[in-house]
Amino acid sequence: MKKQGDFILKKEKVVIGLSGGVDSSVAAHLLIEQGYEVEALFMQNWNDTVGLKSEECPFEEDVLFAQMVAKKLNIPFHFVDLSTEYRAQVIDYMFAEYEKGKTPNPDVLCNREIKFDVFLKKALELGADYVATGHYCQKETISKDGKEVHRLIAGEDNNKDQSYFLCQLSQEQLSKAMFPIGHIEKPEVREIARREKLASAEKKDSQGICFVGKVDLPVFLQQKLQAKKGQIIEISAEKAKEIIPQSEALEDISKPYQFSPDMGEVVGTHNGAHFFTVGQRKGLNVGGKAEPLFVIGTDVEKNIVYVGMGHGHPLLMRKALFIPQEEIHFIREDLRPIENCERRYDIRIRYRQPLQGGTIHFKEEGLYIHFDEAQRAIVAGQFAAWYDQGELIGSGVID
Repeated sequence: MKKQGDFILKKEKVVIGLSGGVDSSVAAHLLIEQGYEVEALFMQNWNDTVGLKSEECPFEEDVLFAQMVAKKLNIPFHFVDLSTEYRAQVIDYMFAEYEKGKTPNPDVLCNREIKFDVFLKKALELGADYVATGHYCQKETISKDGKEVHRLIAGEDNNKDQSYFLCQLSQEQLSKAMFPIGHIEKPEVREIARREKLASAEKKDSQGICFVGKVDLPVFLQQKLQAKKGQIIEISAEKAKEIIPQSEALEDISKPYQFSPDMGEVVGTHNGAHFFTVGQRKGLNVGGKAEPLFVIGTDVEKNIVYVGMGHGHPLLMRKALFIPQEEIHFIREDLRPIENCERRYDIRIRYRQPLQGGTIHFKEEGLYIHFDEAQRAIVAGQFAAWYDQGELIGSGVID
């Protein structure tokens, strides 16, 4: 069995996606220590400031830090502008999904469409054998039925595990991927950066949309989506009994709750239902309530935002979700069921959520995930990922 991190004898070339942050900086250092020929490739994926928080200017700062780190490590530094591809394959998709009332995950898309696709191709043009990133996850290669199979395993640091963001990668993409810091924890990464006197040692971790930065989402989305006033309707916890299905059938309990204006009372107005997502609290601007209001549903056609009072409102909770057949993706294609069946997995429906126990029912029309415990804020457009003993097996877009 071949495990990443083992010392190598043959000099292979690795192109590291050097972002200017501490994680990719230390990843580059570790690759050099392991004897690889390393080159840095910085990608610019965004050059628009619309919707950015005023104090944020991610690109200018990041490229400067990346150049300083490459110079310190004495490795070649390359620059590539992928902003056209990023807008077409990530941002435009994001706008389209929000317009439908769904909430996409741009970071997952960025990894599938940009870092391990367009960026990977650029790295291969530079003569790379592998492309490396500073993700907190691990890769292991095993042999099965005479073929190499690549396993994507959670990072050793439970607080930083980023395997979820890579849940849409394919075997081909994984075959060229390396994750040099996946076996160590964040404090140690910082310590290595300090010890090696890397410029990024004390640099704060990036936040917000992948390669865009911290954004005011409604302002950002208004580049394509029009603001329009609509009603905010509050639905009481008591009313939930009439809305939550009494049936235990998977087809019933996996559907988002259906609301209508006559179920509640108007408590305010908003500037566009497509700017809101289930579970959201900020931006409602409705006061005078005993507890905060949370979004429990949106209707983009009628432009209505439905809310409920309290973090534990029953209409925020669901025990099941559905993923259509065309949205199911297996990293381990060899483990894809060939017939209707059910299997136990650990499941995650958002980054940093603790793994949740559940049963996946594989059907002709798609798959149903039935959780052991009801889940808060299951959001259409997000990714559900399933794990088996720390290995990420597959994922899909929630319907």
